[in-house]
Amino acid sequence: MTSADPGSDGAAPVRDVIIIGSGPAGLTAAIYTARARLAPLVIEGEPSSTSDQPGGQLMLTTEVENYPGFPDGVMGPELMMSFRVQAERFGAEFQTAKATRVNFDERPFVVWAGDERHLGRTVIVSTGAQSLLLGLPNEERLIGHGVSTCATCDGFFFRGQEIAVVGGGDSALEEALFLTRFASKVHVVHRRHELRASKIMQDRAFANDGIEFLWNCRVSEIHGDERLEGLTLTDTVTGERSALDVTGLFVAIGHRPNTELFADWLDRKPNGYLVTQADSTRTNIAGVFACGDVQDDCYRQAVTAAGSGCQAAIDAERWLEAHGH
Repeated sequence: MTSADPGSDGAAPVRDVIIIGSGPAGLTAAIYTARARLAPLVIEGEPSSTSDQPGGQLMLTTEVENYPGFPDGVMGPELMMSFRVQAERFGAEFQTAKATRVNFDERPFVVWAGDERHLGRTVIVSTGAQSLLLGLPNEERLIGHGVSTCATCDGFFFRGQEIAVVGGGDSALEEALFLTRFASKVHVVHRRHELRASKIMQDRAFANDGIEFLWNCRVSEIHGDERLEGLTLTDTVTGERSALDVTGLFVAIGHRPNTELFADWLDRKPNGYLVTQADSTRTNIAGVFACGDVQDDCYRQAVTAAGSGCQAAIDAERWLEAHGH
């Protein structure tokens, strides 16, 4: 059968590949599967959703300077639009809707998006992960304008500036240590008087003169119209409020993979990320593959997500060929 064969009920075509998610991983998978003439359907998410929007987290990023091939940098939305146009050029089809339900017991697999029911011989899951935020006014609006969730991505923009990192785990200290390469001072804001981070990370951070710890504090206000202009801190013990004049805020309180949709079907790690088999993108269900930040709890970079999207496409193509499609 071809990728557009009618389903057994005559209502929906059976597609060779359905891709759920349209960040760097999903769109790279779309480019590769489309070039292989598999006519993928990409369920790209909804623009109104912060956790499942077309283009993924890069749509919230201003300038990307570490993606290969762009020596002068590129705007995050522009980069993702280029990915999308390239996938469309080779025949990928897009549905701007949120995937709401799946059934991986049936073959072909069933994926619901909006009011539509789709059938697919393979499914590539690339729903990504979302950075946990503080939930304060101005926070999301100022992402890319002084507020960030990724030091590796944005630290270079804060050369010689005074900045703050919120968090107390290994990730927060890794961010703070990395940022001392650029910033004149890094304030680590933590709501308790002891860190959750491992001892080796604490020792490194305490030994770094570029880091100052602000204990028993939480960020209660984020100030700025066009860019971040400063913070208000509240003492978690006394309730006393104070100003912190910084031009950068890095929120490092964790990530949440967008895996709820697959909780009843796919194996997950204790932290919620999807489990894939060693050296592949295969999940515990044959014909279902996962790529990008939804299964990567280590690197979480656009370029690594794109690479795993390529892997998922090749894995899906080989699976289809091995099963006579």
